[in-house]
Formats: sequence, C-alpha cells, structure tokens
Amino acid sequence: MLTRTYSAALTGIEALLLDVEVNASGRGEQSMVSIVGLPDAAVRESRERIRSALYSCNYQHPQGNTLVNLAPADIRKEGASFDLPIALGLVAALDGVDRKALSETLVIGELALDGTVRPVKGVVSIALLARELPRIKNLIVPAGNMQEAILAAASRNVYPVSSLPEAAAALNGKMAPVPASAADTLFGEPDWAGMPDFADVKGQFAAKRALEIAAAGGHNVLFSGPPGSGKSMLAKRLPGILPPMSEKETLETSRIYSLLGLLSSHRPLMRTRPFRAPHHTVSDAGLIGGGSNPGPGEISLAHNGVLFLDELPEFKRTTLEVLRQPIESGNVTISRAAGSCDFPSRFVLIAAMNPCPCGHLGDKLHPCRCKPMQVRSYRSKISGPLLDRIDIHVEVAALSEEELVQKNTAESSSSIRQRVIAAREIQLARYRGSGTFCNGMMESAQIARYCQLDGTTETLLRHAIREFGLSARAYDRILRVSRTIADLAGSENITKQHIFEAISYRSQDRRTA
Repeated sequence: MLTRTYSAALTGIEALLLDVEVNASGRGEQSMVSIVGLPDAAVRESRERIRSALYSCNYQHPQGNTLVNLAPADIRKEGASFDLPIALGLVAALDGVDRKALSETLVIGELALDGTVRPVKGVVSIALLARELPRIKNLIVPAGNMQEAILAAASRNVYPVSSLPEAAAALNGKMAPVPASAADTLFGEPDWAGMPDFADVKGQFAAKRALEIAAAGGHNVLFSGPPGSGKSMLAKRLPGILPPMSEKETLETSRIYSLLGLLSSHRPLMRTRPFRAPHHTVSDAGLIGGGSNPGPGEISLAHNGVLFLDELPEFKRTTLEVLRQPIESGNVTISRAAGSCDFPSRFVLIAAMNPCPCGHLGDKLHPCRCKPMQVRSYRSKISGPLLDRIDIHVEVAALSEEELVQKNTAESSSSIRQRVIAAREIQLARYRGSGTFCNGMMESAQIARYCQLDGTTETLLRHAIREFGLSARAYDRILRVSRTIADLAGSENITKQHIFEAISYRSQDRRTA
C-alpha cells in the first residue's frame, strides 16, 4: 500500500519541500525497509530507530519489503528529521492514521527508540516554507520546536508533538492545533534593559560619536588605541543604539540561528541584533562558513547585527581577506563539489587594534618599546583593500586620571538610539523601493545623486584626496559617512563641516600617506 506525506530538507538557510513516499508491498518473508533518494548515513540508520519506536508504541511494523522514497532524488538528504514522516507513513500503511490528512501535512522530527520525538534544526525556515505552500494544510513538529513553528500558525494548523502516538492523534483529528493568535507574541521590542549602556562609559567622546555615526548609517569602524582604553567596551554597546529589527530582519537572522540549533523555547526568534566576537584564532571556515555540508560562519551569525574583531592584526591575513567580498555585497557564497550555498552576511564591522605590537605607541605614561620596522610590519598585516572598506578610523586614547575619577555623566544609549532611529527613517524614505536601507549600502549612482557638493566643499575634498593619497573606494566612503553626518544633523545638503568630520575619520590613510 502506498502512502504519501511531505517533509523538508535544508540547503543553506532555504527549506526545500520533499515528498516522502512509503510503499509497503507485503511481499517477502522478512520485514525489510529500504530508503532511496540519496540518503546519508543518519537517514539510513532511521530504519532501526523507527522499528524500535513502532514496537515501543505498540504499532505493528508492515510485513514484507517496504520501500521509502525521498523525492526529488537528486538532493542529498541529511540528518534525522525524516524519522517521524517515515514512521507515520508506515503506520498509515496499516490504517493507523488518516491517509488524506497525512497527504496534506508537512512532518519533521527525530525519533528516540521509545517513540519520543526530539527537536531538530532549521524549523524557522521550514515553518516559513509551510505557510507559503497552498498544498500544505498541517505542520507537525517536535514539541521542543513549537515556538519556532508557530510562525506558520496564522495560516496552517500547527501540531507540536512529543511522541509518535501524539503525531498519529493529530492526523486523526484527536488533537487541537496551536491557536493562530500564538504567532502574535513572536515579534516585539528587544529587551533594551539587558544591554550594556553608553551611560557607563567615561570619556571617549570621539569614539562614541563615531559609533553613533556607524549605527546611523551602517558604517564599519576601526578602533586603534592602547590596551585598556575601552575599545571592546565601546564595541559591545553598539547593538544597544542600533534601531530595532524589522520583522523581515528578525526572520532573516532567526533562520540562521535556527539552522544551527541556537534558538530555544525561551528565545524562539532573534529580537535583539546579534553581537559576534570570534577569537583571532578562528579559521576561514569558522569565520565565513564551510564544511562538507556548508553551514554559516560567524559573519552570517552577525547578520543584521555587529561583528567585532578584536586584535585585528592577530587574525591570519588570509582569514581577513575573505571578508572583503561579504563586506561589499552583504552575502557570502560557499561552493563545494556538491553545490553552492548562499548565506546572508550584512553586518556592521567593528575592528580593534593596538597602534604597535606592545600597544603603547603615542602613550604618554608608558613608553613604546617597538622599533619602527616592527610597527610597520604590525600594521602591514591589515591590507590596504580591507582598510578601504572600513569607513571610519578612530584613535582611542587611554583615559586621563581626571577622566577616570570624575563622576560619570555620559549620555545613555536610549537617547543616542533616538537620534539613530531618526536618521535611519530619513534614509529609509530616501531609498524606498531601491533595495538600499542605509547610507553604508549606497551604490555609485546613489552617491552621485544624494552626495552632491558645492564648489568650496568639493575643493576641500579634492585637496584631501591629493594630501592623503586616498583611493577611489576611500573617496566613496568619505561621501557616505558625510551623508550620514548630515542626516544626523537633519541637513538636506552636505556641508563643509560634514566633509571635515568625515575626513577626520581616515586616520589610517594619513598614516600610510
């Protein structure tokens, strides 16, 4: 007897619909199950898990030869999430569940030997797939994935199950689906109170101003300063002044975390912008993603948030160079022999470094012990093309004694965030319908249209180009940053003061000029 249901496979962060066909012929002396459709070892091993789960739950196993087909056959099937749909197909073959309901249902779940259904990865993408397909009327998922799955509750019947008998009961109409209103609780304001606050930062007004500009325009920042000057502390506070994520951004980021199993029942979706700070020993694959079955790396986990690279020159140069394309495109493509996967990677990069190997070059209290050749070698670890892609360079000096002991009256993150949100709203209105969301994403044609300068301001910028030997990419970065500074000031036009401030954020260019 032939039964059908649906399941899903993950390619990158995208979920693909699969047909699960179970043909229990009843022929043959032994009860044998064969699985075809390019299954990996975990899928082939499901035969033994399913057999034990059926007997533990008092279901009969079909006699004779049973063929399970996972279609389309040219897509590799990986993981244990096909256990539950195959098991339900076997139960349906013996009239244990409603076959019509099964044929309209997308099922995922791993089975334990006693029939318990275990959580699986990537449920956010699968729920989004289910709600887009008219042929899918029901979605059965592990109870541990319920919060992710209720994304589809508004348009589909979602059944979170904890065992194989519960899944059968859902198909037989003996279990109520999750209420459609449950999806209304998924989106909301992030928990600002739990984030580090700029009110705790003493001094460092130039660095805080640079981070405000970075947040307002989506610009990358490089901090250079001695150890203990507060570079890491400042970077950790950037997510607290970024605008709240839109529903689209929340889903994009949550799909990546769901794919890696990093969401929980207490945090079904990413409401706060991610902050990722990989160690400088991270590999190329750890940073951009990879593996035989390509998975996302740190830059994708930082999507719509902040990627912080501390001790930037200590990273392998080859590792840093792979950042160049994702910084420009907001996307990373990982190619393997079996195919390629695209992962989103649009983030604000905050990098930090010391001015020299010992960290005290220019420090009035601690003399530098480095030779000029050592300093040049240290700085040369960061290539010119990568520096060009960092919009804002900031010198972060050590705090003076007076700044350390004075009573802190710094501005809070909430007040800075209001200015950032106002500037972002200006940019959203400016670029509406173009696919650009902030000044840091402007293309050449948009720079020419929205960053027009008067004669005096253009002369000033030309002089800076000659003086510092700026590249064409650095020239564009200055215009993007000046546009953001003007937006923060509520100015329609870019003035000389805005250009002056933007040029001041190219300190690394001045060093190498």
